[in-house]
Amino acid sequence: MYKLLNDLSIVEVSSFVASPTAGLYCAQMGAEVIRVDHTAGGLDYDRYMLTKEGRSLSWENLNRAKKSVALDLRSGEGRELCVELAARTGNAITNLPEKSFLSHDAMKAAQPDSAPDMTSVRIMGWHDGRQAMDFTVNAAAGYPLMCGPEDWDMETAPPVNQVLPAWDFITGAYCAFALLAALRHRDATGEGSEIRVPLGDVAIGTLANSGTMAEMLFRGDDRERLGNAIWGAFGRDFRSKDNVRFMVAALTPKQWDGLVEAFGVAVPIGNLEAELGVKFADGDRPRFEHRHALFDIFQTVASSHEFSSLKTRMAANGCTFERYRTAFEAAQDPELVADNPLFGPSPANPSGFEYPAARSFANLPGREAGNPAPAPYLGQHSEEVLAERLGLSSGAIGKLVDAGTVALSDAGKHYNR
Repeated sequence: MYKLLNDLSIVEVSSFVASPTAGLYCAQMGAEVIRVDHTAGGLDYDRYMLTKEGRSLSWENLNRAKKSVALDLRSGEGRELCVELAARTGNAITNLPEKSFLSHDAMKAAQPDSAPDMTSVRIMGWHDGRQAMDFTVNAAAGYPLMCGPEDWDMETAPPVNQVLPAWDFITGAYCAFALLAALRHRDATGEGSEIRVPLGDVAIGTLANSGTMAEMLFRGDDRERLGNAIWGAFGRDFRSKDNVRFMVAALTPKQWDGLVEAFGVAVPIGNLEAELGVKFADGDRPRFEHRHALFDIFQTVASSHEFSSLKTRMAANGCTFERYRTAFEAAQDPELVADNPLFGPSPANPSGFEYPAARSFANLPGREAGNPAPAPYLGQHSEEVLAERLGLSSGAIGKLVDAGTVALSDAGKHYNR
C-alpha cells in the first residue's frame, strides 16, 4: 500500500463491486477509507462464495485496507450518524440512490464550517434513474452478440455473456479517477463537486470511445462473430501437438516478423502473398482480411510441434503469446503469482483463509509498496471512527451500541449463511 493519499479520508457507503472498487483503489494508494454498512452487513456482505464460517471472499478482497463502521441504517439515528460522518469528512463514495437519505444535498447541509466543501461520487444504474447491473448494461451495449463461434447464425444464435463483471470494475476505476480530479479542483478553488457516474454510460460510452459505435453506424450493420480471433488484426487461439491451447497476437511489424520466424512459415506465407497479391507485412488489414488462410498455415505448424518447443521459439523471437490456463491454474502459477511482486503475503483475513493478496496494480519504482492489508471485520472500527470523527465519548458510543444503533466488531462470529 503506497502512501500517496495518506492525508485523504473518504466515507464509502456501498455494496457489490463498482463502488467498493473505487474505495479499494483509493485505499491502496494510502487513503483512509471508512466503509459504513448496516449492522448486519450490506447487501454484499454474504456474497458468494462463502467460507465454511460464512465469510464472503468477494467482500474480503474488495474491502482490503479499509476501516469498517456498522450502523443501523434502517433507523433515523443510524442514518443521521452516517450523514454526519460523511459531511464532516467531506468526501464520499456511494451507490445509494440520490433520493436516499445520503443525498449530496443532505451531506452538504450537514457540514460544519470547518469541513472541506462536500465532494461526492455516486454510482448509478442508467442516466435516467433506471436500475442496472453489469450484466444488463453489457447486454444493452451489444457485446454479448459479438461473441461466439464464427459459424453461429447472427439471427438465431444466443448471446455469450462474459464472466468478468468488467463494467463494474471499469466504473469503479473511473470513479476513483473522477473523485481525485474533483479533489484537485477543490484544492485549487475550494469548491466541492457532486459527481454521478451511471454504470450504463460507462458501457455505452466505452462502445463510443473504442470506435465500435462509429464502426456499426459506418457499416450499417452488426459486426460478424469472430470466435477467438482478434477484430481488425492477426490473432487467435491455436492448439499444439500435445493439445495445449495458446493465444497468439501480432499487431506490430516486429510481432508479425517474429511469429513468421518462430513458426518457420516464411515460404508458405510468401506463396500466399503471391497468390493473393498482398504483403502481410504491410499492416493489420491484409492479415485480418485473409486471416483464415493464415490461421490454417500457423495451425498446421502448431499441430506438428509440442507446446514447449513452440514456446521456446516464440519467446526467442519476441512473440506475443500466452498459454490458456484455467482460473485455478492461474491462481497457482508461479510466474503469475508467486514470483510476481504484485502479490504479497496473506494478511490476517477475517475468513481465516490464507492466500496471496494483491497490492496496488501501479508499480512506483523507488517507493515502498508495503504488504497487502487485510479487510476489516464488520464494525471493527466503529468506536474508533465515531470517537475521532464525531467526537463521541465512550459512554455515548456505549449507549448507541446498547440501543442497537451501532455495532462493534463481528470477529469470532460464525455465520451459517
